[in-house]
Amino acid sequence: MSVYDFSPSPSEEGEVEALTPILLGNTGDDQSDIRLIKLVVSFTLGITLVLAAGYLAAVVLSDGAILMRPSEVALQRHATYDALIQPASESLNGDGVVACIVDSGIATDHEDLEGMNLAGWKDFVNGNSQPYDDHGHGTSMAGILVANGWLKGVAKEVDLLVAKALGSDGSGNDQTVAEAIDWCVQNGAHVISLSLGGAPDILPFTLGSGRSSGDAANDAIDSGIYVVAAAGNDGEDDDGDVAHPSSEAGVISVGGVTLKGTHWSGSSKGDNNGRLLPLPVLMPRGDPNKKPEIVAPAEGVPVLLENGGWGIADGTSASTVYVTGALCLLLQEKPNLKADESDAGADNINAVKQWLMNSAVPDEGQVSHDDYYGYGLLNIQGLIDEATQA
Repeated sequence: MSVYDFSPSPSEEGEVEALTPILLGNTGDDQSDIRLIKLVVSFTLGITLVLAAGYLAAVVLSDGAILMRPSEVALQRHATYDALIQPASESLNGDGVVACIVDSGIATDHEDLEGMNLAGWKDFVNGNSQPYDDHGHGTSMAGILVANGWLKGVAKEVDLLVAKALGSDGSGNDQTVAEAIDWCVQNGAHVISLSLGGAPDILPFTLGSGRSSGDAANDAIDSGIYVVAAAGNDGEDDDGDVAHPSSEAGVISVGGVTLKGTHWSGSSKGDNNGRLLPLPVLMPRGDPNKKPEIVAPAEGVPVLLENGGWGIADGTSASTVYVTGALCLLLQEKPNLKADESDAGADNINAVKQWLMNSAVPDEGQVSHDDYYGYGLLNIQGLIDEATQA
């Protein structure tokens, strides 16, 4: 970002100071006073015009960065991605749905988060009672869901729970994430969003290894709570499968696409044929649980920054929240699919995963599940139509 200094040069400051005593003095010559006044007015107008021209040039050259607003590029990308995922009717905004984000926290003083419904907060890292974000990732993810300013969240009227399970370096312990997921469940979450992931333990069932995020996610799913997680950003260094806990059968694993809707090169591949090695052993996956299940915006996504600004971010973390938002809109439209309004449990999750599969927009030439592109691109209105017609 360019920085422009509009302070007058030392010579200009000297000229302004030299005029001051003449203006204040009494020469007795009216014509001379008028000429001096005209000179000062002309000089002032000239400086004003120079400053205004410089300011406009700065705005153009910095793409709006000098203003307290996102750049035009960011706003355009925001609108393009919104259209790409085929948004639902504006009457749907997530009202009455509880979403829980497990991440690095949230900066509640960002102007685009003003008026959000923060229904609960828990810090599993430092134990602070007041919300904060010492990394920024959590604020960026929360904005994709609930921002209501320059950027607009997918489901901005949800009741938001935030569990801080990642530290200032953006990393966290899997057992801590499990505790955060359990807290989301205990506090009435309908959808849990996990824009995080890593390799599962090589021997996840070793005695004494503790409760994993996969265990917690599966318990949530069994009770009818939707769990959405990032497929991962392995890219060219792909380890062969999506990240944990999105690798769990009932979890909705989300891959990423570019602004044009094509596969984002950083998005992780799913291994759906099963394997013995390398560990952990994977069983073959069947529809609608092949990984990733769905893809959503991941490249250069406009996000909120914890310092009050706006930025651009890459990753399936962002993709995850788009799908979280879509599920919140679906639950607003079909409240009988909520865990606390149905005793169907995991059956509801299985039905929604089937609708996600049926409504997804496949890649060009795609006829079945793709290990990178999933069943296709998120189609929010199509998902709601599928549920309505079921």
